[in-house]
Parts: sequence; structure tokens; C-alpha cells
Amino acid sequence: MDTGDSTVGIVLVSHSRKLAEGLRDLVAQLGSAGGRVFCAGGTDDDGIGTSYDRVSEAVAAADAGAGVVVLPDIGSAVLTARMVLEDLDRADALVVDAPFVEGAVAAAVTAATGGALSAVAEAAREARGQPKFPS
Repeated sequence: MDTGDSTVGIVLVSHSRKLAEGLRDLVAQLGSAGGRVFCAGGTDDDGIGTSYDRVSEAVAAADAGAGVVVLPDIGSAVLTARMVLEDLDRADALVVDAPFVEGAVAAAVTAATGGALSAVAEAAREARGQPKFPS
């Protein structure tokens, strides 16, 4: 556990390493999260899919003592993220059902401002209801 930065860590779980890394880059460009966003994208041989080991390693890397929010994209990324956290049996690591891009940005902004684990998770969830333009 890294104790140098006690903000909530965020893990982006995607079938694609490039997609996860691109989203991390977007979040960093927005100045939202500092170094607390980690990626677990693709399989162990860099194919399309998800890797239990990559998710587990990213959760460990993201853990600075304030908890970890895990945001998966679709399908097996959700299942793998849930399996990893179930095996870790930690109350301070949550898989959050949120839109991948908007949820990551909202979570990162909230984490960067010192938000608690519950606030970071809720910000990601609430991103689903935010319209992109007025009706």
C-alpha cells in the first residue's frame, strides 16, 4: 500500500488496454486525478479480453489507504472485476456500475478533491444521469 497519497484510487477495467489507457490519459488531461488512476486492460498477452491478474495488480497499485473504486466497461470486465474484489474480501474496494468514460471523469474529480470512497463511487454512478446537452 502506498501511503504517500491518501486519495481514493480508481481502476479502469476494459477489454482493451488501449481503451483503458486512453481514458486514463483523458482524465489526466482534464487535470482531474493526479496519479491515482490505474488501468487493467486486455489479456495477459495483450489481446482483447480481461485478466484477473491485471485487475488484481491494478487494485493493489491503486490502494493508498482511502479505498479503491473499480470501473469496468462491459461483460467479462464486470465479471472479472467482481471476482477479484470478492476474492480480496475488502469493504474498501468497490466495483461501481457507472458509464465508463463519464463515470471515470466524475470519480477522478471527486477523488482529486479529497472525496471519501462513498462520495467517489456515488459521483461515478450519478454520471449516468447527466445529460450531454439540454433537452
